[in-house]
Amino acid sequence: MPEAVSASLAARVRADTILGIRRPRTAAHERMMRAETWLRFAVPGMLAGFLLCLLGVIALHLRLQHTDVVRAAHAEVEGFARLSAAALGENGITGESTWATAQNRLDRLMPAGTQPGRQIFVVGRDDRIVAAYPAPVRIPATLTAVLGADQVLTALAESAGAMILRLADGAEAIAAVHRLPDGTGQVAVIRPIAQVTAAWWERLCTLAVLFGATALVVVGIGAAYTLQTRRAHAADRVCDEVRRRLDTALGRGRCGLWDWDIPRGEIFWSDSMYAMLGYPAETGLLSFGDVNAMVHPDDGDLYSLARHLAAAQATIDHEFRMRGASGEWIWLRTRAEIVHDEADGSRHLVGIAVDVTEQRRLAESTATADMRLRDAVEAISEAFVLWDDSNRLVLCNSKFRDLHALAAEDAIPGRRYADIMGRGVLPPVRRELPDVGRASPQDRSFSARTFEVELTDGRWLQVSERRTKDGGYVSVGTDITGLKRQQEKLVVSERELIATVKDLKRSRRTLELQTHQLADLAERHLDQKAKAEIANQAKSEFLANMSHELRTPLNAIMGFADLMESEVYGRLGDPRYATYCRDIREGGTYLLSVIDDILHMARIEAKRVSLDCRDIAAADAVRNAVKLIDLEAKAKNLRICVEMQQSLRLLADDRALTQILGNVLQNAVKFTPAGGRVSIRGRSCGSFVHLFVEDTGIGIPKSALAKLGQPFEQVENNLTRSHRGSGLGLAIARSTSELHGGSLRIRSDEGIGTIVMVRLPAPTPERLAALARPSAELTVDSLRLVSGAMPRPDDRAVSNG
Repeated sequence: MPEAVSASLAARVRADTILGIRRPRTAAHERMMRAETWLRFAVPGMLAGFLLCLLGVIALHLRLQHTDVVRAAHAEVEGFARLSAAALGENGITGESTWATAQNRLDRLMPAGTQPGRQIFVVGRDDRIVAAYPAPVRIPATLTAVLGADQVLTALAESAGAMILRLADGAEAIAAVHRLPDGTGQVAVIRPIAQVTAAWWERLCTLAVLFGATALVVVGIGAAYTLQTRRAHAADRVCDEVRRRLDTALGRGRCGLWDWDIPRGEIFWSDSMYAMLGYPAETGLLSFGDVNAMVHPDDGDLYSLARHLAAAQATIDHEFRMRGASGEWIWLRTRAEIVHDEADGSRHLVGIAVDVTEQRRLAESTATADMRLRDAVEAISEAFVLWDDSNRLVLCNSKFRDLHALAAEDAIPGRRYADIMGRGVLPPVRRELPDVGRASPQDRSFSARTFEVELTDGRWLQVSERRTKDGGYVSVGTDITGLKRQQEKLVVSERELIATVKDLKRSRRTLELQTHQLADLAERHLDQKAKAEIANQAKSEFLANMSHELRTPLNAIMGFADLMESEVYGRLGDPRYATYCRDIREGGTYLLSVIDDILHMARIEAKRVSLDCRDIAAADAVRNAVKLIDLEAKAKNLRICVEMQQSLRLLADDRALTQILGNVLQNAVKFTPAGGRVSIRGRSCGSFVHLFVEDTGIGIPKSALAKLGQPFEQVENNLTRSHRGSGLGLAIARSTSELHGGSLRIRSDEGIGTIVMVRLPAPTPERLAALARPSAELTVDSLRLVSGAMPRPDDRAVSNG
């Protein structure tokens, strides 16, 4: 800032010199000018700072108020939801109540002075709204339809507290959900944000008006101070404005002001003169000798100019060179006139010096450019000609002269079009485009034309004619013989393409006909599939009903056979009766196990099986399954080998896992000859556990592997069957494994043995956390999603791998 003040003072001194005004300059006056300069910027800055601080305080105050209002609304909604849940439970309103009953009790329970805008919903377990207060005109069906599909409030309930969320209609609101005491439903309380912050917005408007009035007063004070400051410095501003405008005009015009006091030998230069030559501006005057040393010696000196002026008493208009600050010579054109000073009678040479260096350079560059343009026009391969607005030749090349058979002396710049074209001949044109005529410079009704000409030698020329901005005319002839030949090839290709398109259209119609036929076949397939699904459902229902009908008499038969075999009410007589009773009991037991398998398979197919998955040690599960087949294995003298790691864990239902392993082990023991071996191994594979059951039995043919694992499918048919069984063991094991999110695979060779792999999920932290959620329903589908398994396909196939 001090540097700016010093520069301003120096500029004012130079302005006084230009205007011829001498003002008193004292130290006190200069200190006052510096103080005023500081105050001129400090006072508006302080006023602006005051307004900014006031605005910041108001904004902070409003923000704190808004936070308090929203926090209070959170607490109010949370408390009201908690009290409403308790009150509804005491008045017998549950999530299973009917709409009429729940609504009447809710209307009587709510006080008359309930805060406006607040909504209360009573929701059942299935998210259905059973009551609302105040009752809306159109009652939504579910709470999700009110809160939106993306909300988590209903799942978290009171653990989430009050939350700000966007409702399904787009409005923001504060909502809280609490469970009813009996656990049959929930109570939701909703209050719109707009009603919570209504009073806050009123205070905001009031403070905005007060701030606007204060700002208006402060701005008025600042404006009044600024006006007074401007009036106090009116004289200085006039001098500064005159100097600025004069320097601006001279600087923009690359001019410098001279004031040569001839008797005293002092010369004044304006700032623009210093800038033009590149020298720093001086506050004082230059001497005659300093300026004369800058003039080029070949262009004369100031002494001869002074003698000429003293003798002639006239004006001067002279061009000369002066050395700039960079050392290069700058061409100046000086125009000046003798002026008499009335105060002391002296003579002054006052005038301006204009920088004409660019004009000098432009003239030289124009000559060079003209020469280069003529060389370029001559070097191009096209015929080129340029006419001016008076139809006179400006420029042409040798190709144009050759095209019209003109000599070099015939095509002289400045001659008229008629004179030149009268000396030449038109090119031998054999064919011309029918819709385009030849143009000449004499025809001024066009601005641009392009036509094609075919010469007798087979070449084609494209002639482009354009009007220039000054009314002239330019013509360029380009050889397009190659393009024409390419165009003919394109025409032939286009015809071939049209024929191909026609063939494609015929093929498209054929494909559309085939598409319609495929659509009809697809509809028939869907109909047949629907019928098959209906038949399969009917089969499952029939098996379930018949199995229940058979269990009742079987229990009685087995019970009476057991009583008769035990001879509770007396001896039977013949010992064969005891054998018959034992056979009846064993047959009933086997038949009952078959019926149980059928019922279990029916429940699996109807998706009515519920699993209770938990973290299980794989070694314990295998040990429990081995106990089921231990007696049968000992009877056949089979070796049971178990290779399990104690740290191997499974995420499964304990009872279902025992059934899976038991069915697989029973098949292995059943089809393994006496003296054979059954091995059980466990391996960890990523987030899953693989259990392998290997036997040295009779094996399974490759053709039968594809159907194993389907209900009632067996390798042996009715004629060759040598082992009892319903064919549901592997089907139940496979289906139960898939319910856990795993799978079952079989690999076998005839005469060597069979390997069955059971793939089950391991208890990862993510799966355990998903099962630990209190609101999660552990259905079969949810357990499959938790385990990371894909949806079970309808057409299940057994892998051969």
